Amino acid sequence: MKIIDWQKEFQCAITICDTDGVIIYMNDKAAKDFEKDGGQDLIGTNVLDCHPEPSKSQLKDMLLNQKTNIYTIEKNGIRKLIYQSPIYESNIYIGLIEISFEIPFEMEHFVRK
Repeated sequence: MKIIDWQKEFQCAITICDTDGVIIYMNDKAAKDFEKDGGQDLIGTNVLDCHPEPSKSQLKDMLLNQKTNIYTIEKNGIRKLIYQSPIYESNIYIGLIEISFEIPFEMEHFVRK
């Protein structure tokens, strides 16, 4: 089976930082979304430097205590769901991932049994 680099062109922004907050990966969509801030040049910089308070303190806590944070935002007429979560490799904590994707203002909600 051929392994593909599916996340590179995935139409959700994916950013990964290590346990110290250093950005180690951005897919194409993340680089485009953060183009004004440097895009791919953000790799190697600290994610904490990209956030003002109180977001900076919240991120520090998430990095230290391996916490998940999920919320929605609206910016420039676009609504997004932001999913930030610790990631692990062989059960060892290696950092945080943020996946950001656009969502419609009106969307169906299903309750399944």
